[in-house]
Amino acid sequence: MPTEAPEPARADDSGTPAGDSAAGDSAAGDCAAGGGLSARDEAVLAMERRPWPGPGAKERAIREQLALSPTRYYQLLSALLDDPAALAHDPVTVNRLRRVRQAYRDAR
Repeated sequence: MPTEAPEPARADDSGTPAGDSAAGDSAAGDCAAGGGLSARDEAVLAMERRPWPGPGAKERAIREQLALSPTRYYQLLSALLDDPAALAHDPVTVNRLRRVRQAYRDAR
């Protein structure tokens, strides 16, 4: 019974073999297969989507639900705002946060 040799991994557009990433953990988190968002990225956007009674409740939820420090959370969120996959996933939230960020920058 003949056995077929496994197909070699194909290189993507960057010339890196499939499944062989030198980038490691990006600022926006690991992407799911197909270029989508990781579960962590989706959770960060979901956290921003809901209203909060005050900053203390949100910071506590970030620590408890995402196991991230608030500083790291906001670093990830900032990177997500520039990610086209995040815009495709939740355009309303991403565009709202982009407007808030731009208003903050304009005020400086």
